[in-house]
Amino acid sequence: DVQLVESGGGSVQAGGTLKLSCQASGYTYESWCMGWFRQAPGKEPEGVAAQRDAATYYADSVKGRFTISQDNAKSNLYLQMNSLKPEDTATYYCAARRRGSCLLDWTLYENWGQGTQVTVS
Repeated sequence: DVQLVESGGGSVQAGGTLKLSCQASGYTYESWCMGWFRQAPGKEPEGVAAQRDAATYYADSVKGRFTISQDNAKSNLYLQMNSLKPEDTATYYCAARRRGSCLLDWTLYENWGQGTQVTVS
């Protein structure tokens, strides 16, 4: 099984930056789709960004502000978040999908981390 552990959340003021990390283990060196999702209280989960190899995908709400990346070993996934807004406040989750399209649809991902809280005031 894939294990995913997020870190890097916190509280920042609007306009600030945060970088989330997701340490992944327990999977072979295949072309997995790795993604970031978020969920605000009382709302459905929302896809933020995803990556498979060099291909990246972003939600319109974060384009130009957030950047997803992986290290060369594909053991760490990152989300650089710039120009943060109060509406970015949510619990952010790292997720992995072994096969299929790299869509920002949370129902398609089989493996999830425990989440990390991001609060923008």
